[in-house]
Amino acid sequence: MTDNILFLMTDQHSISTLGCYGNPVVATPALDRLAAGGTRFTHAFTPTAICTPARASLLTGAAPFRHKLLANYERNVGYLEDLSEEQFTFAEALREQDWRLGLIGKWHGGVRRSAADYGFEGPELPGWHNPIDHPDYLAYLAEHELPPYRISDRVRGVLPNGGAGNLMAARLHQPVEATFEHYLATRTIEMLERFAADEGGRRFFLATHFFGPHLPYILPDEYFDRYDPADVELPPSVHETFDGKPPVQRNYSAHWAFDTLDEETSRKLIAVYWGYVSLVDHEIGRILDALDRLGLAGRTSVMMTADHGEFTGAHRLHDKGPAMYDEIYRIPALLRIPGAPRQQARDEFVTLMDFTATILDLAGLPTGDAADGTSLRPLAEGETPQWPDSVLAEFHGHHFPYPQRMLRTGTHKLVVNPESVNELYDLRADPHELVNRIDDPQLAGLRRELMTELHRQLRDRGDNFYHWMTSMFEVGGTDYDVTLSSFESNP
Repeated sequence: MTDNILFLMTDQHSISTLGCYGNPVVATPALDRLAAGGTRFTHAFTPTAICTPARASLLTGAAPFRHKLLANYERNVGYLEDLSEEQFTFAEALREQDWRLGLIGKWHGGVRRSAADYGFEGPELPGWHNPIDHPDYLAYLAEHELPPYRISDRVRGVLPNGGAGNLMAARLHQPVEATFEHYLATRTIEMLERFAADEGGRRFFLATHFFGPHLPYILPDEYFDRYDPADVELPPSVHETFDGKPPVQRNYSAHWAFDTLDEETSRKLIAVYWGYVSLVDHEIGRILDALDRLGLAGRTSVMMTADHGEFTGAHRLHDKGPAMYDEIYRIPALLRIPGAPRQQARDEFVTLMDFTATILDLAGLPTGDAADGTSLRPLAEGETPQWPDSVLAEFHGHHFPYPQRMLRTGTHKLVVNPESVNELYDLRADPHELVNRIDDPQLAGLRRELMTELHRQLRDRGDNFYHWMTSMFEVGGTDYDVTLSSFESNP
């Protein structure tokens, strides 16, 4: 068990931007320090690259198909907008054990039930972006005599209909102390101080969910200009042609207006994204410093991860969407447990739901209620338990329904797109996933093997997507009545 848990979460955060994951340019000293003090997971994946379903999976320990919260409410096209009242959540499990719960920052977990309904203390901050008009943020600015929000130098492309594209970046005319990120860190530190002074000595779970480095990248001068675009190397997959790929990917590229931006602008966007990562890291450093100052570090487990990644020009895309590339499905994942080995790198496939199980494990609670998660504690403590050699992911749509399932191994990736062409990538020969080899006769045997394994795993977990695969692909034969009826039964 652990006395307390500090959970740090970022939004739309590419692992390629962290020093501890190999970036030689971007300054992330706080996260690098956290990684050095514990375990860095090299193959961590989100169960789905969209905010609300991923965050619901963290809260519940269940894959999206199971908890059924499948879309962000802002562009929901008919899915549920809140978790079922009966759905297990780690928050309610901790609350039943008299833990104090705090959440500062992004919730994005439903419209009818807020974080407070699950027992979290903290200001309610709904939505997908920094709510810069929120009363508590405005009160913070007034209290510290800080200037109001104002931006210039907007960066946007041109939409297919000729209109102005989504805002992608802008210069913020406020000091760092006035940024929403600094506000979130300040409120976190204040809550940390209150929790540390709890007269009952209750254990606490405190989460800080930054809204960044999600688009749009809106930063003060110090971070907007921190990195020289000339030092930016465009991702190799910027040469994506979409040949042999699902047409929706080309459509999404047009939606994000990538081809209407010149190379200089693309480099600047990545440079500003890097600046955003460094700003968030700076604020995380303030929180970790406060943990040390309050004497809590030796009895507080610290976790850091993200809900999903970000394209920033990879595959001629921005944001995320119906394309199951590693840029948006791989996520940073760090875990520091007091007394556990330091400077570990673990290569096992892990997911957000494993963090849920880990929270329960560290709290001394059964982990089985995190239906699709396994505690990371043994890995962080240097053990070598049996572990899956692949990972599943799913997608259900954004703007429009679009079902996908993915099986990712250490060497290959299979993506099933029922309305379109399927995808198969050889990650050894093609790490940037540019060549779809689904119809390559040289990989026919492997394709059947991966299809069969994906089908098996989906069926074992109860994801009914497997029914489509049963009839459409070679998956090892049929051992059940695919009509789901009694028509074929004999009296």
